[in-house]
Amino acid sequence: MEELRLGAVEARFADIVWANAPISTKELVALCEKELNWKRTTTYTVLKKLCERGLFLTEQSTVSVLIARDEFYAMQSEKFVEDTFDGSLPAFIAAFASRKRPSDSELEEIRRMIDGFGKEQK
Repeated sequence: MEELRLGAVEARFADIVWANAPISTKELVALCEKELNWKRTTTYTVLKKLCERGLFLTEQSTVSVLIARDEFYAMQSEKFVEDTFDGSLPAFIAAFASRKRPSDSELEEIRRMIDGFGKEQK
């Protein structure tokens, strides 16, 4: 599978699929016409491209999800940290926090997540 990246237009299209899947291609065409002002051919072109990239699957005129939205964005985040911070999550957090200090509630949520990760490994 090639590296998955979505441009702005592809991301809007993917959000429509993720929010409505499984969905018939006919319904998807109608949604894209309404939401994106696309013609049928544009919808099918972008759908084919994202199916070839392994994000979605079209079978018997039904579009289903192969990679869930949360999983996709988790993969993107992981790749960003890997490419930009040599895979160091602490380095990423330090860089992020140097520009935008997390709120107390965000810090508490992060603590709960970290505590939960420790319990999963035992």
